[in-house]
Amino acid sequence: MKQKKTKNKKIAKKLLHKYRLVILNEDTFEERLSFKLTRLNVFVVLSLSSIFLIAGTTLFIAFTPLREYIPGYSSTALKKSAAELHYKVDSLQQVLHENEQFYSSIKQVLEGDISTNNINKDSIIAATKFEVTQVDLSATRADSILREKVEKEDKYNVFDSATTAANFVLFPPVSGEISEPYNTNDKHFAVDIIVAKNSPIKATADGRVIFAEWTTQTGYVIILEHSYGLISVYKHNASLTKDQGDLVKAGEVIATAGNSGEFTTGPHLHFELWSDGYPINPINFIDFKP
Repeated sequence: MKQKKTKNKKIAKKLLHKYRLVILNEDTFEERLSFKLTRLNVFVVLSLSSIFLIAGTTLFIAFTPLREYIPGYSSTALKKSAAELHYKVDSLQQVLHENEQFYSSIKQVLEGDISTNNINKDSIIAATKFEVTQVDLSATRADSILREKVEKEDKYNVFDSATTAANFVLFPPVSGEISEPYNTNDKHFAVDIIVAKNSPIKATADGRVIFAEWTTQTGYVIILEHSYGLISVYKHNASLTKDQGDLVKAGEVIATAGNSGEFTTGPHLHFELWSDGYPINPINFIDFKP
């Protein structure tokens, strides 16, 4: 016990032993500064300095852009960009899901994947079970009065009406003999034009491709959406040169003629025209004669 006490006293004496730190002028040996120090004071000062230095460095790195250069810290700008991309991807996924549902419905109609009762499945209107009825389009007295009034108003209209649907010209997709005409009684809402295999099929007007797929019954099918609620359908193609979503110009090649699909008896183009969801006879607007 006495030895331990003696050692503790020696250690305490060494820690509290006073020293003088003197700074002299080397040339004149003049004393400039002097400090009274102990080992304990030096240890305490060095420890506190180290603690403050570490704490200051940590705070400086944590609250300044320098932390981005330290492994383990992520960039604020990168986090913001990642969040924005996440929202965009989520929105795109929702739009993509809606488009997939829409095009899946069209594909089912074109493939005839619905219940039908002895109708021509080679037509969209037959597949969707629309009924085409004869409508009396003769003008009534009230209609005649209204038309006369509108004509008088248009007579003094200063606006140019050259861009109306009446001036909308359709381009013949192919030239050839019609093997089967448009016939509402047989539910054949299209014209079949005989063409040589691999002949170019052209867009009837400016528009956008809304469907371009293979179907079992009608082979390669491409559908274009045009202005004024007009849709054109091209079936039994040998191949397609445009994809869904592409923009096309009138007269631009969109497919090659063929004999694809179950409902075909030879190389021809099955061509349909739809206006605001109703079929129209293409011969009334397009001359298919070679």
